[in-house]
Amino acid sequence: MQRTARTVTASLVVAIALVAGSFALKGALAQQDETLATAIFAGGCFWCVESDFDAIPGVVATVSGYTGGISPNPTYKQVTAGGTGHYEAVRITYDPSKVSYDHLLTAFWRSVDPTDGGGQFCDRGQSYETAIFVDGAEQRKAAEDSKAKAEKDLGKSVVTPIKDAVPFFDAEDYHQDFYKKSPLRYKYYRWNCGRNQRVKQLWGDMAYKGIPQH
Repeated sequence: MQRTARTVTASLVVAIALVAGSFALKGALAQQDETLATAIFAGGCFWCVESDFDAIPGVVATVSGYTGGISPNPTYKQVTAGGTGHYEAVRITYDPSKVSYDHLLTAFWRSVDPTDGGGQFCDRGQSYETAIFVDGAEQRKAAEDSKAKAEKDLGKSVVTPIKDAVPFFDAEDYHQDFYKKSPLRYKYYRWNCGRNQRVKQLWGDMAYKGIPQH
């Protein structure tokens, strides 16, 4: 009986410690989450945007999805068919202590063709057009300043709109991290669509600035 009581007591101590540790971990994660920030960019095919931004140190997570339209819970088929008003976009969660919003903006501009108002590369239609979705006055000011700089660097008019952030709907699971799940198909699509070729033609030495994998 004494041995059993000791075992029970020890088990209770362990259980209490585990619960306390669990709450401490959740608290730490919650505190960490409060230090993170979000950017939302539409840059044509979200497979490619996700791949590019995942390569940037300080980016914690990327999610492919749909935003900017009026249809709730849209599907890929609905968005690409047109009429929903949604863009293919990527929600980027990042650590501002490691990478700035300005850095992400620079990487965005130099990984797309912001002079194309009809889509991106081989993908045509409104859902593939570029856009920046901002959360608040600070992000809007930074986005507007970076757009002006992009126009100056290119010497051409930039048609990418800067819009207020609206509800973001996650894309279907098979779209998330597609470049990791189907690397051969992804690489074939990206090359065949002419994305890298056009970005480098447009931006020259400034192409993919701030994105290490390029």
